[in-house]
Amino acid sequence: MAITIRLAVRDWDYFTPLALGDVKPEGFNLEVDRVDTLVGDLATSDRYDAGEVSFSRYAQRCAKRENDLLAIPHFLMRGFRQRCIITRDDSPLTELSQLAGKRIGLTGWQDSGNTWTRTLLALEGVGIEDANWYVGRLTADHPIVDRLAGFGRAGRIEVVPKERPMMELLQEGWLDAVFTPFMPEGFFRPDSGFRQFQPDFRQAELTYFNKVGYVPGIHLLAIKPALAEAHPWLPQALSDIIERSYQVWMDKRAKYADTTPWLLDDLRRTVMDLPVDWNANGYVANKRMIEDFAKELHQQNLIARPLSAADLFPQFAAESDSH
Repeated sequence: MAITIRLAVRDWDYFTPLALGDVKPEGFNLEVDRVDTLVGDLATSDRYDAGEVSFSRYAQRCAKRENDLLAIPHFLMRGFRQRCIITRDDSPLTELSQLAGKRIGLTGWQDSGNTWTRTLLALEGVGIEDANWYVGRLTADHPIVDRLAGFGRAGRIEVVPKERPMMELLQEGWLDAVFTPFMPEGFFRPDSGFRQFQPDFRQAELTYFNKVGYVPGIHLLAIKPALAEAHPWLPQALSDIIERSYQVWMDKRAKYADTTPWLLDDLRRTVMDLPVDWNANGYVANKRMIEDFAKELHQQNLIARPLSAADLFPQFAAESDSH
């Protein structure tokens, strides 16, 4: 009898072929549960066997030598972060270096995406000690929760005053910029009053890619170690079937591109500007990106000891060395 894996993931479009049954795994059954937010602690969940996890939080577990999750070097979410820095339409600021000495809002200090975004500023000479950081909810619709996770520092990294929504403080000019993975409702309306911080953020992202050679990884695929131990073939099989679903979806996306007027042009430009393997999964394909992220986590004091790619993915590092 085939085992059943219960998988918790965000509502990514490329899971559609799996969800509809167009793509089916062999040797196991897969139940895909789409969640609004990541499972709080997949390792102790009695509902899920595998799921989407934060790259940063997983690395923090590894740094503490907690081995209660087996992460697979399969990045369910990856993305450039230049687009995730926003400001007011009338702001005179357009260069990341201009954020030195300014007030910056973030939706969460330890978040993988915001860690990568702080890296962008560091590349332009703006380190953590060079700005004033405020962590809080993006809009009034978002909950008031602990977003500092113990990483706050008085006078440097603090909660937004009175837990006010950051978009209100940005609009008033109290904040100079905000880091957010998802744009607030109405952001793209011509009269929203807000814009991406870098006017040509796409070119900034392409320049970044040409420098580092990767699109930053944000979320990982992970599975409970006991399952992987009982079925050693399962982690790779799970990764492979998700990859298959992604490929089927991308092929269909190119055919049914009229959901938005210029999607076809975006697909064309992506093929022209990025190598065909820009979204490849696996340890070898992502080793440099993994090493860079681990280095940033340590430099930003999110982990107490340095980690290597092999520390984060020991099983997959060993497999790559044996080939």
